[in-house]
Amino acid sequence: MKLTTRTRYGTRMMVELAKHYHQGPMRLNEIARRQALPVKYLEQIVMPLKDAGLIKSIRGVRGGHMLGRSPEEITVYDIMKVLEGDAIAPCSQEFPECERLPYCETKVLWQRINEKIIEELKNTTLAELIEQGGGRETNTKQSGGR
Repeated sequence: MKLTTRTRYGTRMMVELAKHYHQGPMRLNEIARRQALPVKYLEQIVMPLKDAGLIKSIRGVRGGHMLGRSPEEITVYDIMKVLEGDAIAPCSQEFPECERLPYCETKVLWQRINEKIIEELKNTTLAELIEQGGGRETNTKQSGGR
């Protein structure tokens, strides 16, 4: 199973904002540099996160983006739900257009996996990710990007 680039990059952006939570807003180009991410990609994912209240934007010379809530209050599930929706696998939700739905032998498996993954994502906050990662500053030369 593979999470999308959108979720992986969005989570990395949110972790970077969490690392600087008490230091004021950050510009996207700074986040992109620190996390070795494309600015253009971050520009596309910042709006849904802002609309969901996970990010606040400040205009002006000292403006940028910051978390809408504390790192202890934002889970990886919150980020993924905004960027991808609820299902890890499409089969784990009801899709009336799926012709196999009435007799699918594997649907229950995908539903169980989906529930377990969502449970783990709901139990993991940005603060925990930073703590588990040692809270280190990102060194883009050593991190290799992805």
